[in-house]
Amino acid sequence: MTNPYAQLSDVPTFHLSSHTLTDGQPLPLAQLSGMFGVPGGKDVSPHLAWTGFPPETKSFVVTMYDPQAPTGSGFWHWAVADVAATITELPEGAGAAGGEQLPDEAFQLGGDAGAQQYVGGAPPAGSGKTHNYYLTVTALNIDKTGLDATASAAYLGFAISGYTLARATIVCPTPAPEA
Repeated sequence: MTNPYAQLSDVPTFHLSSHTLTDGQPLPLAQLSGMFGVPGGKDVSPHLAWTGFPPETKSFVVTMYDPQAPTGSGFWHWAVADVAATITELPEGAGAAGGEQLPDEAFQLGGDAGAQQYVGGAPPAGSGKTHNYYLTVTALNIDKTGLDATASAAYLGFAISGYTLARATIVCPTPAPEA
């Protein structure tokens, strides 16, 4: 499957790194989903850090999306809005329920599992498919999205489309376990 962001307006990129993840490598066990029954999965959001974004950035959005999920529309695993432009890193575990480790004024939206927290990857066992998990930080030219935690992650993407300055992504291709 192609990059889901390829259909959006072409914007510059910046540097996104992680102590937890490696671009092009599978999600580690802790970043897989215990909620969805992945053995050893812990639903722990990864560490993320970013640099080199446009100087006019006023806020960020952080998301994790699986376009290969067997839904017809992909699956939003995590969405964080209204991260201030002065914040350039989220610690591992920042996506826990309640969001106590998130920066002030940042908040989590309910992903497709309905939980306002990070929900780890969960490629269906026995499907034989690799799922490409897109962890993305989007730089915006607005301070606030104008949304609240009841908005969907898909609507968040729609709402920020005209305010996106740049986007950085780590992709973690994760094979489904054997049945």
